Amino acid sequence: MHPVDKSSRERILAATADVLGRNGRTKLSLSDVAVHAGVSRPTLYRWFASKKDLLDAFAVWERQSFERTVAEATADLSDRDKLDAVLRIIVECQQSYPGLRMVDIEPAHVIKRLAQILPLMRDRLERLLPGDDVAAATVVRVAISHYLVLSDDADDFLAQLRHAAGIGNSLKTS
Repeated sequence: MHPVDKSSRERILAATADVLGRNGRTKLSLSDVAVHAGVSRPTLYRWFASKKDLLDAFAVWERQSFERTVAEATADLSDRDKLDAVLRIIVECQQSYPGLRMVDIEPAHVIKRLAQILPLMRDRLERLLPGDDVAAATVVRVAISHYLVLSDDADDFLAQLRHAAGIGNSLKTS
């Protein structure tokens, strides 16, 4: 097998987010993903032998991308500033993510996926809010409610997350 450009894999996974946001999982077409990624179907199949393989890899890629974003944004910050940075990332991700409306397309899948993601989100926030499990759980619930019922007001969303975390809204919003 010839070496394959890893940027092709990244483009395929990023394109998967866009195609999922438009069509959902059940109508996801590997051909659409390949076209959207600007790769041939054989290139897509070199990386992902099936739709299931692609979706499994996408779930891991999505989580790792979020974790990498959080790690980069919180490096060398105080605990309070780390928490605020994570809250801002949550708002930015929800406001810009192309797969945001999966809840409209395939609500049953989204609910199943949320059951897997909620403990991970809560764990991350509990590390930033030591001893305040209630605040961490509340932040997660506010974030999920904004995911389920889309808000176009990012500043209000961030203010609600900050309030739930107990850090107020006195911090810089950008």
